[in-house]
This record gives sequence, C-alpha cells and structure tokens, in this order.
Amino acid sequence: MSPHALVIGEALIDIVERDGESAEHVGGSPLNVAVGLARLGRGVDFITHIGNDARGRRIIEHLHDSGVQLVAGSTSAAHTPTARATLDEAGSARYEFDIEWDLTGTPEAAPPMVAHTGSIATVLEPGCRPTAALLDAYHLSATITFDPNIRPALIDDADAARNRIDRLVERADVIKASDEDLRWLDPNRSPKQIARSWLELGPSIVAVTEGGQGAFAVCAAGAVRVAALPVEVVDTVGAGDAFMAGLIDGLWTRDLLGAEKRSQLRGIRLDALHDVLQTAALNSALTVARPGADLPDRATRDAAR
Repeated sequence: MSPHALVIGEALIDIVERDGESAEHVGGSPLNVAVGLARLGRGVDFITHIGNDARGRRIIEHLHDSGVQLVAGSTSAAHTPTARATLDEAGSARYEFDIEWDLTGTPEAAPPMVAHTGSIATVLEPGCRPTAALLDAYHLSATITFDPNIRPALIDDADAARNRIDRLVERADVIKASDEDLRWLDPNRSPKQIARSWLELGPSIVAVTEGGQGAFAVCAAGAVRVAALPVEVVDTVGAGDAFMAGLIDGLWTRDLLGAEKRSQLRGIRLDALHDVLQTAALNSALTVARPGADLPDRATRDAAR
C-alpha cells in the first residue's frame, strides 16, 4: 500500500451566522486537515463519529469528493454534530457546539506513515481516551502530528484538558498551535516560551500561528519565522487547519515522515523548516480568502506561488 495519512477526530456541520444570515458548511478541525491533505494529492484515511442522517451524508459526500477514505464504523453516532459559528466584522468566529465524541472497536485502517489528531477529539470524553490509545498504537509506524485547537466552550474541567494535552505533546513529533491556544493553556508564559518548553518534552517541531503576525516554529536547530501573506480575509474558519495540512504536506514532500525518519525529522535544517512554514502559510492564506473552510488543491496552491 502506498504511504498514507490517518486522521482521527471530529467531523461536523458548521452553521455559520453573519449579518443575520445563516449558511451550513462541512467542518471540524481534523476533517479539514484530512480534506486539505487529500486535495494536495495525499492518500488519507479518516476516523470520525457522525450520524447516518442528512448532515452525516453531506459530510460523507464532501469527504468522497475530496478523495478522503472514511474508515468503517465512523457513522455510529445518534446524530451528526454541529457547531454554530457567529462571525464578527473581522471574520473571527465564536462557537456553540452540539457534539458527542466516541470511538468504538478497532478501526480497520492500515498502518499509516503519519497519524494526526487534534481539537475536540483530544479532550472530550469518552472518545479522547481511545484517540490517545490509537496514537500510541500507530507511533510504531507513523509520525504523530497534533493540533490542540482548543474549544473552551466544550471544556468543563480545564485542568483535566491541560493534562490530556500535555500527554499528547509528549507523544507527538510535530505540533501546530495558535497563540490563542497557548495563552489559554498558560497565560503566564509567552507563546515562544511554551513552544520551547514543549520541544524539550519530545517533539521535533513546534509551530505557532499568530494570525496577521505570521507564524514561527522551533526545532533542535533553532527558530524560524514567516510573515502572514497579504490577503483579503473573508473568514478565518479553517485557517489553522489549512496551515496544519500544509505543514504535514511540506514535511511529506521532504521525505521526513514515518517512524523510521524520526532522527532526520529531529535534525531538520532551519532553511528547510522555513520553506515548510512558507508553504503552510500560503495554504492558510488561500483558505481565509474563501468562505467556509474551503482548503486549496495542489494546482491552486502551485499557481498561487
């Protein structure tokens, strides 16, 4: 089987409200990463928890059209989750969720080269526990990537959520977080201080997005920064997910993924990491210029270079 990614996490319908109007889009942070990678031509399996209802069928169609393979057993939820996103004048979103997250049985998925998870799937009971267990199992074959993408509205026990995130940081090879995530996790330290402390726990790369200020990343060789690309922002939904997909894709292009490549990933050079970050930033810029987390395909991204 050709090298592929496995993405584990929530899929849902974003109900986006702006200026008194409402529209529904397929969403969910891990789903967006899966779709983003597939549109860039990567093989992707996706494990999720949606219902066999009209909204669930819309998600399945979206995944199929994007080239994502939905893993069997992903449609056992009582109903498909939703997230109601209210956008302000700057296009930033405030969320209200109706979601259950659970995983049952052993997924029928081949060992991947890279396994990704993040957001709701990593902190919401009961599914956060089997999600973490799957990452442990796939650690033998795969690079582990993680985006906490924190949704405070769904977190009842902040200390428990922080502990779960800490354990995933220790498991992960590559982490992407927003500066907002890091300020929620630890308001007493700067994003750069937290990123460096995470690097000492085991990851090879910790990347941090800072909205209009661009992004930076730290690795064993040091730190790099890229500026945000000038673009007219339509909305920010999916911006971080597009960055994550671009980050994984950039490392994939450089043949740095897979458990057997851990030493090479840990030794990534700063010029290579800078190029990867630029690719991720471009992926994100193309996404925020369109409504509803519409991540670019490879042809669109190559043309935009």
